[in-house]
Amino acid sequence: MLQARRVLIVGAGAGGLSAAIDLAAQGLDVTVLERGATPGGKLRQVRIGDLQLDAGPTVLTMRWVFDTLFADAGLDFASAVALDRAGVLARHAWGGAQHLDLHADLARSADAIAAFAGPEEGRRFVEFSARAKAIYRTLEGPFIRNSCDGPLALTRAVGLNRVGDLWRITPFASLWRALGQHFRDPRLRQLFGRYATYCGSSPFAAPATLMLVAHVEQDGVWRVRGGMHQLAVAMAQAAERVGGCFRYGCEVAGILTDGQRATGVRLASGEQIKADAVIVNADPAALAAGLFGVAAQHAVTAVKPARRSLSALTWNLVARSRGFPLSRHNVFFSSDYRAEFRDLFQRRRLPQAPTVYVCAQDRDDDGGTGPRLGERLLCLVNAPPDGDRHPLSAENMTTCESATFALLQRCGLHLARNPEQTVLTTPTDFHRLFPATGGALYGPASHGWMASFRRPGARSRIPGLYLAGGSTHPGPGVPMAALSGRLAAASLLSDLGSTRRSPPVAIAGGTSMPSATTAGTG
Repeated sequence: MLQARRVLIVGAGAGGLSAAIDLAAQGLDVTVLERGATPGGKLRQVRIGDLQLDAGPTVLTMRWVFDTLFADAGLDFASAVALDRAGVLARHAWGGAQHLDLHADLARSADAIAAFAGPEEGRRFVEFSARAKAIYRTLEGPFIRNSCDGPLALTRAVGLNRVGDLWRITPFASLWRALGQHFRDPRLRQLFGRYATYCGSSPFAAPATLMLVAHVEQDGVWRVRGGMHQLAVAMAQAAERVGGCFRYGCEVAGILTDGQRATGVRLASGEQIKADAVIVNADPAALAAGLFGVAAQHAVTAVKPARRSLSALTWNLVARSRGFPLSRHNVFFSSDYRAEFRDLFQRRRLPQAPTVYVCAQDRDDDGGTGPRLGERLLCLVNAPPDGDRHPLSAENMTTCESATFALLQRCGLHLARNPEQTVLTTPTDFHRLFPATGGALYGPASHGWMASFRRPGARSRIPGLYLAGGSTHPGPGVPMAALSGRLAAASLLSDLGSTRRSPPVAIAGGTSMPSATTAGTG
């Protein structure tokens, strides 16, 4: 078998960075090629004046992924990234004085729900949480932490003596329907239905297995001091410490092959770089669209636009706020959830009555008050992923903006906004940042029980060409993307017959897994 000496990684998102750490730690010659000026991918920031604002994921979950990634490379994650554990997961509002906090502590959440919606709903929440835990325990090892090629492979991995557990996770029911079995209060059904949007999907079409998020979030949600981009910086520094090399401002225009396997890349400058293997840390849609050359176009199956996950319309702003007691993470719900997702997925338009996520980057669990001259805010509403085919009109965006900030005002949040201190990002902008996606932020939507099995795995159809990122298995979110990078690294080493000790596959380490998603994704 071929002994890998040189590996090229296209893209310095979380998947590419974790693959670089694993492979460089094994002594391979690893070069990461990133078209941007800094690492991060969706872990990006925007600048307003002298301030940097998170413009993508806003929290860290699944900390064990990064603890073990660094430890396996002989490094210490805790000393590389400054973290604060969140006690309040999010503050939720439905207008007026209808506020509900979810806590990292299960008992505190149950008490809060009982006070908000009645003792019976508090009891039902505890039962719901137990069911979510059972779903998580069934899927954690065989699916989340490992490669999985389909339902039969999952059944084999779970084991014949636990087939009943697979049936009890209710794979064929929608999340919305399953929530109706637990909660009578429509506001709670709406709150927990929002977990579908963590992977860019509709709660009316996503599988009930997403209930597991209710359990895994309680295992730890973390704030990164200095913003989430610092996580990407720390991962890049870790890769360099174990021998990896980075080239920024370096756009890859094509994957080179010899007709049988990947042999390197061609840069937009015309430079060709040979390698024994290539990992593409980008949405596979870019490969299928031919953005990496005709030779690599058949490496994956194209995703039809109708199967894309959600995009977003976001406002990063620095503004003074008053009224509503903001926590770090806040969700302001629309009055008609079903109509909101009908607008997004069927009518392919911005919702007339959107749900709004607000990250108050200068707040902690207790909220407090923002800086006197204005605080850093990210306001987000879900949007259809058609930034390439049907860009939003100015009228559409103006109408949605009016509805967005009117909802915040009805909930008591008043913002003194300044257009000069606002950065608007549309699905078309996300499409430019992440080509061939239409602005979809999570790969294909997780609609139907087979959706998770349709995501590409680490191996493409071209030997020597591997995939990593939130659009591949095991799914979207920074930690899951990091897991995909580790799976790509392990697959690469196995296929190339490396005589070095292979790094533990992404499933190694940790006994629990916090949220499989990140807050701030709508």
